[in-house]
Amino acid sequence: MYETLTTWLYDPTVGKFVTAAFALAIIFGIARIAKGSITRYVNQNDTRYRLRKFITFVSYIVFILVLSLVFSDRLGGLTVALGVAGAGVAFALKEVIASFAGWFAVTFAGFYSPGDRVQLGGIKGDVIDISFLRTTLMEVGEWIKGDNYSGRIVRIANSFVLTEPVFNYSGEFPFLWDEVTVSVMHGSDHRHARKILLSAAIEIAGDYAKNAAAGWTTFAKRYLLEEAVTEPTVSLIATASSIDFTVRYVVRFNKRRATKDLLFTRILDEFAKTEGKVAFATSTIQLVGLPTVDVRLSSKAD
Repeated sequence: MYETLTTWLYDPTVGKFVTAAFALAIIFGIARIAKGSITRYVNQNDTRYRLRKFITFVSYIVFILVLSLVFSDRLGGLTVALGVAGAGVAFALKEVIASFAGWFAVTFAGFYSPGDRVQLGGIKGDVIDISFLRTTLMEVGEWIKGDNYSGRIVRIANSFVLTEPVFNYSGEFPFLWDEVTVSVMHGSDHRHARKILLSAAIEIAGDYAKNAAAGWTTFAKRYLLEEAVTEPTVSLIATASSIDFTVRYVVRFNKRRATKDLLFTRILDEFAKTEGKVAFATSTIQLVGLPTVDVRLSSKAD
């Protein structure tokens, strides 16, 4: 028994596994200490997040290199066996491999970054974490109106970026075009109404327009894009029941709901100051009187 235990302890293969386990403990222990130091001394969330991810990535690479050095004398004899086993593993773990390939594309092709607002697989949200296999989103919308958080955290396989469209709401150009429709009653001063709407849009969204114009110039240098109108515009169409104005403007991707609130508040205030000169269209029902019916009754005596 003693001899068997002694032989087992002095076996070179067992020694290599012990060395690998010891190296694993040291590498990930150092990585954990480094992450703790970053949490204490780095205040910016984005920088802290990226440094922690970088340390994790480096620790995995270092551990793989240590394993290759420890077992270098046995790798040659295992080449054929690893090749056959690798084919089976690749088939069994094709989703995992696809997700890792998706992570590689996300990381190096710039599909999106932590903090971006994206839509993946029909789910919209803000990216809060990107791991080797999954992207984690803080969901936006669903049963919540507007671009507000629902409170659900959604984890999506990175393989989605290889097979499905990826919508990035912020990314390189963090602005969106949005619009509101305002219906005005027939008989209102439509020129004054247009002036009020355009003035309100410029006041509320004018700064976004300036920043978007500068961003579009830089954006257009990288892609084949036409000139874009970032200044607020107002268009008109007359219908049988109202005069419909469409106010179009540029807004930052995460300020759509707040901007609409400010815009409609200003429009309501300005319309009220016109004292009926400009009035919102309302649904009305006109009752038409029936013609007078003259009914005469006569009776004849028998």
